[in-house]
This record gives sequence, structure tokens and C-alpha cells, in this order.
Amino acid sequence: MEGTQPQPAAAAEPPARPAVGKPEGPVAAVLIAAGIGALVLGILTVWAEASVGFSESLAYNDRVGPLSGKTIWAAVAFVVGWVALTLALRRRRVDLMKATVVSIVLLGLGYLGTFSPFFRIFESE
Repeated sequence: MEGTQPQPAAAAEPPARPAVGKPEGPVAAVLIAAGIGALVLGILTVWAEASVGFSESLAYNDRVGPLSGKTIWAAVAFVVGWVALTLALRRRRVDLMKATVVSIVLLGLGYLGTFSPFFRIFESE
């Protein structure tokens, strides 16, 4: 059989390597921190309805009222949570589905706290 070249043996597939890339820890950190910020806003809203004195202590701006303090402290909780969780998780591989579920639960609880039929249950007279 002249003119035919021997066919090379089929190349073996390289062994599968573990996924190489950036860890998901920082992404999980910001997801959970967003939930923490929302939860703090919900807690502060309920607490402000339950206590007139606490509500007045949150009024950092007279035109805005207690909402100014609630949003400032919720933002502080988000930033502190984000920094702390990023430092703790920055090099770790994290299951993003679990982080998303935690975030959704925290967001839901925070939303519940800002839902007027709910927080009016605790309204002080």
C-alpha cells in the first residue's frame, strides 16, 4: 500500500483539572452583606415604631426624620458586613447557591420589617 501514511494513534484526552479561577468568596460576601443591610433596616423600622424615644434618636435630619438614621445605619451595616465577610471569604470557594439563599432569607426578613402592616403591629402610642 504505497502512498498511504500510517495514521497516528488517537491522542489521549488530558486528565480533567479542577476549575481554576477566582474564588467565589467575595461574591458571596456582597450577597450576604446586602441581606444584612436589609435586615438591619427592617429591625430599625420595627424598633422605631415600638419606641418613640428610639425613633427620635434616629432623626438626624429634621426634614427627613427617623428615616435618615435608619438608612444610614443600614448602609453602615452593609459596608461593615461586606468588608468583614470579604476579608473572611476572600480566598475561599463558596457555594453561591447557599449564599444566595441566605441573602434572599435576610432580604425577605428585612422587607417584612419595612412592610407597614407588619411594623404597625409594634406601633407605640
